[in-house]
Formats: sequence, structure tokens, C-alpha cells
Amino acid sequence: MPLDTAILPVASAAASHTVRGACPHDCPDTCALLTTVENGVAVRVQGNPGHAHTGGVLCAKVSRYPERTYHAERILHPLKRSGPKGSGKFTPVSWDEALADIAARLTAIAARNPEAIVPYSYAGTMGLVQGESMDRRFFHRLGASLLHRSICSTAGGEAMGHTLGGKVGMKVEFFAEAKLILIWGSNSITSNLHFWRYAQQAKRDGARLVCIDPRKSETAEKCHEHLQLLPGTDAALALALMHELIVHGWLDHGYLAQHTLGWEPLRERALTWPPERAAEICAVPVEQIRALARAYGTTRPAAIRVNYGVQRVHGGGNAVRAIACLPALTGAWRHRAGGVLLSSSSHFPVQRDALQRPDLMGARRPRTINMVTIGDDLLAETSPEFGPKIEALVVYNSNPVAVAPDSAQVARGFAREDLFTVVLEHFQTDTADCADYILPATTQLEHWDVHLAYGHTDVLLNRPAIAPCGQARSNARIFRELAARMGFSEPCFADSDEQLCRQAYGEQVDFTALLEHGFATLPVPDAPFAHGNFPTASGKCEFFSAALAAAGQDGLPNHVPNHETVGRSAAYPLAMISPPARNFLNSTFVNVASLQKQEGRPLLEIHPQDAAARGIADGTVVRVFNDRGSYVCHAELSERARPGVVNGLGVWWRKLGLAGTNVNQLTSQALTDMGQGPTFYDCLVEVEPGKAPEFATE
Repeated sequence: MPLDTAILPVASAAASHTVRGACPHDCPDTCALLTTVENGVAVRVQGNPGHAHTGGVLCAKVSRYPERTYHAERILHPLKRSGPKGSGKFTPVSWDEALADIAARLTAIAARNPEAIVPYSYAGTMGLVQGESMDRRFFHRLGASLLHRSICSTAGGEAMGHTLGGKVGMKVEFFAEAKLILIWGSNSITSNLHFWRYAQQAKRDGARLVCIDPRKSETAEKCHEHLQLLPGTDAALALALMHELIVHGWLDHGYLAQHTLGWEPLRERALTWPPERAAEICAVPVEQIRALARAYGTTRPAAIRVNYGVQRVHGGGNAVRAIACLPALTGAWRHRAGGVLLSSSSHFPVQRDALQRPDLMGARRPRTINMVTIGDDLLAETSPEFGPKIEALVVYNSNPVAVAPDSAQVARGFAREDLFTVVLEHFQTDTADCADYILPATTQLEHWDVHLAYGHTDVLLNRPAIAPCGQARSNARIFRELAARMGFSEPCFADSDEQLCRQAYGEQVDFTALLEHGFATLPVPDAPFAHGNFPTASGKCEFFSAALAAAGQDGLPNHVPNHETVGRSAAYPLAMISPPARNFLNSTFVNVASLQKQEGRPLLEIHPQDAAARGIADGTVVRVFNDRGSYVCHAELSERARPGVVNGLGVWWRKLGLAGTNVNQLTSQALTDMGQGPTFYDCLVEVEPGKAPEFATE
């Protein structure tokens, strides 16, 4: 029997069977998984060949999922702190003891002010059930502070909302038919593998691939051309492309007239951005800008894959807005292989109110804490502006001590002896070290979940393939049991994980089809905006945003300089970006031995020219520093870094670093122009020769 049809439920008595699932990680691909189980043990995870977007292919990280699930250091029972805060010393306790104490502590704090309790979570799982269902019900009912989950995509997401009406765009499979593909701010080979397969198909059929990125990434090396601009200058480049489209007449006047709003003021702005002006700001040759504009203006169909690296600077929202305007100028949307894609997630009809139950707040309107500024917020005292001091933090699906910016400040906040901290985790991460309780959570192989995607338009279902290891429990079960301990009697707190899966899409998606196939395709048109019909208030691509103007912002996209601009600081003359290491996903997989071995050690890529000026040799230890702190790692002399820019590959756990820090010791809590997102790639540093601390291993 073919593998794809030999599917048995987890409860089967068969010695060997295969279970359909979904990859839970923060990646556009949201792959369909097949887990082979032998005698109750997951022995293999592979891509489902029956799912077109996955095509039987997984990245190196997720293909090692059994190694992570059965890791010797996995937390398999509740732990209570037995040493000083941050010491990492814990004692096993029963679930009853842990839940009773946590409920009592939270109840006492809530009696004073429930907003002193803060949830902190992000995309450790992208699942709608284990990521944003029973947990939200629990905190809404409690009246806890809300969390602005902004650490990744809010600047770009808000920008797309103001321009196209949401996180929508062309369908990823049709990139295979494009004749020109701009890969803008994305190392697709490492972070969007299945898109890269479509791009390679287009390349084989004669398409030209252009990468726009400050780093000469693995993707840039495989493209026909690379524009290696300075970090934070993408909007200037996009405006210069508009300038050339206008002056050379490479425009679709019919599309502009019928399906756009604000063309005349955008035209006036773009004409102030000749290629010479952008070339000076971006530090790229002016002829390269002119040639790219000609290619984009004269090639049909042309497609843009823009990713989130573009928006992790002060002007990130404006940059995404400017890029998102380009397809409407040329009428690229008329073709199913034309347009732009940042995220497809707004296409998904998730029933979030039913899943998260904000009605449980009643008339209360708690304050909102921005997860980007958690370092400062944990150290803030009670005030009329801030509200109550944070007394309790419940962390799940995230490792903020490693991944949040300005991590020295974050670590100081988590070290507070008076902060009650509960962490739901698989491993003893940097954040878990600071917990009062660590609760063992299930992995994707052990629980139900249902998923959307932000790189394609298929809904995926995840069935549990194996029984939970040790005493691990799903996130939803943990919050369900905490709710019961705290006396929350509303019927919604009795919903099982499978029931939550069914509620996530309600009647909008056929759950029977999900059970049968593991995925279901949404009915999105092949060329969704060929005739306009954008999900904006006007139904048009909005070059001018009345909503932004009403909020006192520029209604048109513009170049917004970085908070920390190259050339403005004599003390810190180098710009630093911190793209993900190839074998990690944020801070996940860092402790998987095979992947850690492939990655080697914490690295800073530095151009030979910058290294020579500082007396730095390849492979030596360096100290990277600014006013926020210092980071000790190894230097790799490489032209992947352009002169004046260094690349600090992340995100290693702090305790696995050479000096107990990681690259986020250097990043700031400053926010983006829209969306209140992080500015990880808006960072100035200096680098000098250093030495490895005594505990470091070479």
C-alpha cells in the first residue's frame, strides 16, 4: 500500500503505522508531515508527498524532529525552583502540587490587580490550538494584561493592511511561472525552502532571479544578480524604481486609473527619488538600480517575494508599503504569476473570537504590554502611565531571555526575586532557568492542532502521532486545568483539544476533509487582484492611506532613516544585522546535537576589509559591542558581509555563548514606524579582537 494511504490512527495496535501532521514552526512553508511510528515510538518524520506545497520535502531542521522529541535533556515532569533566581536549579514536583501553587499565587495577585499578571508567548508553535486558544480564554477571563505580539511581523503586516487591505498577495505556486522574481529581504534557501523550489522551476524555464539583501546569503549566491544595499534603505530603492517606471513610461495606466487610490501624490513623491539619490543612500551602483527598474518595468510577468527582514528597522513599515505598491504601477496583478507576496495569512477564515473568547473580559479593557519592550517593562514600577508593576509572568511558546532585544535588560527583569514566573517548555532554556515553575509541554508529535500558513493557502491538521512523553501535557490542557483550579466554571473551559481544532475554522473549512487528507485548500482566486477587489475600504490598492494620515503619519510611503544610521557614530561605525543561522529557527533547535554540530559555533561575519582595519584574523574570537553591552563570538572573514556591515548569526541560547550572552545583547528596544515592531537590524556596533572566556570550548 502506498505510504500516503497507509494511515492509521494513533490508537492503532499495529506495530508500525503513519500519522498525518503539520510542521508547527515559524516558517512560511507550514509543511504537511508524515510520522512513522513503530511500537509507539516515532522513528521518522518526513514531508507528505500528497501535499503539493510540501512535495515530500522537509528542511534539515524538522526532518530531525524525533531527535528533538526524544532529546535526553527534555523536561518530562513539573519542576519547582530550588536555588536562587536564574541558577537553573529545580526539584521535581507533582502536577497537583505545581498547579495548586500556581493557581494560588495567581489568584492572590489577581485579587490586588489582575493586570499585574502578563502572558508572554509567540510562535514556538504556530498552531491555533496550542498557540492561541485555551491560553487566551484563560487570560481574558482572569483580566490579565494583554500582550502585543509584535516581535516578528507587525510592521510589515500593518503596512500590507494599509496598502493591500491585509496580509494577502499572489499565490506562491505561481512564482514558478514568473519571468522575473525579486527576492527582497529573504534568504529563501534557509527560511522558505518550498518557495525556493518554485523559484528554481522558474529559473529553469528562463526566469531571471534578483536578490535584494544586505547579506550575500546562500540565496543571493544562487540568483542571477544581487543588490547588496545597506540595512534600512529598502524604501529608497523602491521609490527609485518607481521613479524610473514613471519617467520611462513602464506603467499600466488602465490599472492605475481603475484599481488604485492616491496615484497622483505617489507619482509626485516618486519623482523626487532619482536613482542617484537612492544609490547614495543604499550604497549600491546607480546603474544597478536603473537596470533593475528596466527589468521590472519591461518583463511580464514579474513577481516579488518580500520577507520580514525588510521590516526590522525603524522605517520597516514604510519600506514594505513602498514595495507593495510596485505591482500596481506595472499592472503585474493582472497575471497570476505577477504581484507581491509577504504573507498569505489574511486569506484564512480563522474564527478567532470563538477560539479565544475575548468576550470573557466583559467590560474590562486591560492594558497592553508590547513584547518587544519586555526588558524595560519588567523593571518598571507602578505608575499612572504604565499601570501596575508586573508581578507574574507566564511564558509559553517563547524564549524571551534569548530572543527579545536588549537582552541584558531582559535578563535583569527576569532575575527579579519578586517576579513570579511560570514557563511551559520542552527544555531548560535561558528563560526556563529564570522560572519559579517549569511545566513540561508536549511537542507537535504528541498533541492535536490545526494550522494556517503564511506562505501558501492550505489549512493543515495535526494529529498526535505518539502518546505524550513522561508527564508532558499540551498547552491547552495546562491552561484548561489552571482554569479549573482557579474556579473558572464557564463551559468553554471544558473544550478538548480536538474540539478546539474544530472551532478554529467553524463551518468555513470542512473538518472531515482535514481528517481524511490532513489538509484542505482554500478557494483563493489564481489572480486575486487582476480586477482590483483588494480587501481595503476602497477596494483598491491604496498608495495613499487615509488611516495613516488620520493618525498623524505620512499617508504615502517614504524612506524613513534608521534609528542608528551608518556614519552618525564615530564610536560604533559598523551596522549589524542578525539573520538566523541556517540550522536554527529563532532559538529553537539550538540544543539539537546534530544541528548544533552543523552550525559549529556563534559567528560574526565580517568583510575582510573591515577585519583588516581592526587586526582581526579569520576564526579568532572577537568582542562585538555598543552602549547596550558586548557579545563574544568567533569572526568569519567573508564577503557575505558587505563593507561597513557585520552579520551576527542568531539566535544561540545565551548560556551556549562564549561569555553567556548572544547577539541580542546588542539590539535595542526601539520600535518600528508602524506596528510597534522590533528593530533588530537597526543596530550600530564596533568590533575588536577579543579572547575566549576560560569556560569557553574551542
